[in-house]
Amino acid sequence: QAHLMESGGDSVQAGGSLRVACEGDESTYSRYCMAWFRQAPGKEREGIASIYRGDRSTRYADSVKGRFTISQDNAKKTLYLEMNSLKPEDSGMYYCASSRSPSYDCVLRGYLYHDWGQGTQVTVSS
Repeated sequence: QAHLMESGGDSVQAGGSLRVACEGDESTYSRYCMAWFRQAPGKEREGIASIYRGDRSTRYADSVKGRFTISQDNAKKTLYLEMNSLKPEDSGMYYCASSRSPSYDCVLRGYLYHDWGQGTQVTVSS
């Protein structure tokens, strides 16, 4: 069974910071692309950040650019998302995703990713 486990979700005040993590295993910690998605109630899932393991190149959605940072610790098989200057509109369930496709173009679209975690809740209050 594929394993990706998110952690670190919490309730914070607007303007605050939070770091969420996603631990994988040998089968799910991708050699290629990994990403973070989020989904708020009543809204579509949004890809917000991705990273290519080979050269650690990153990609961000405009909604989080300059505030969020995606990173990896390969020794721990863990993906991170550092979130700063949080806004109420950042609230939602945050999911990590891993791709098995040997692609370096880590698009922020769900079709590229094969394994998904269960999510961790982030709530930002004003």
